[in-house]
Formats: sequence, C-alpha cells, structure tokens
Amino acid sequence: MQVPRDLKFDSNGLIPVVVQDAENGEVLMVAYMNEEAVERTIQTGRATYWSRSRQQFWVKGETSGNVQRVREIRVDCDKDCLLLKVEQVGAACHEGYRSCFFRKVSQDGDQLEVVEERLTNPY
Repeated sequence: MQVPRDLKFDSNGLIPVVVQDAENGEVLMVAYMNEEAVERTIQTGRATYWSRSRQQFWVKGETSGNVQRVREIRVDCDKDCLLLKVEQVGAACHEGYRSCFFRKVSQDGDQLEVVEERLTNPY
C-alpha cells in the first residue's frame, strides 16, 4: 500500500492528524505524521505517529496498552490534515484521560477546569 501522492505535508514533512472515536465521534487527540507514519498506519491498522519532541515514531499503545485501531482515514478538503477514526482501547491522553481535551475554559475565562475523570494514573 502507498500513501496518497497528493497529501500536503508541511515544510517539516509533517501533516496534522485529528483522532476521533469511530463509534461516538468524540475527539480524542491531535498528533502528527510524516509520510512513513501514514504508510505504517495504512499497512498495520495501528495508529503510528511522528513525535516532534523525540524525533521518532510511536505506535499508540505500544508501551501503555492504550491502543488505537484505525477504522478509517479521511483527508480534509485542502489535503493538508488527516482525520483518523479509531477504536480506542483505554486512555488516549498520556495524562490518563480518555481524551486529551479533558479541560475547558471557565465561565469567566481565566481558568481551566478539568471536566473528565482520569481513567488511569500514569505517574
């Protein structure tokens, strides 16, 4: 399998990826892929990302067990962003929450409030 040729990677060779629960549409996280990560994801069906901080590939759940099984890959209209619809096993967030979007801005706008329960304590 090949990566679609007309995907638009940025100047660093990366494309942003929004990850969504395939069942209920919840946005779980945002990450980045390079061309090889996209190819690995297509070939294995397991979400594989490029870590900008560590400069290496990471397969979601490889060490934590919080696996993302890819059900569908979509491409936005500009072909510069991907949407992965996944079956999420366990927490998607490295802080132990189901979603990385576990905080919201308070009513008065000056604080962040935790609005989800932590599934696991990774610390």
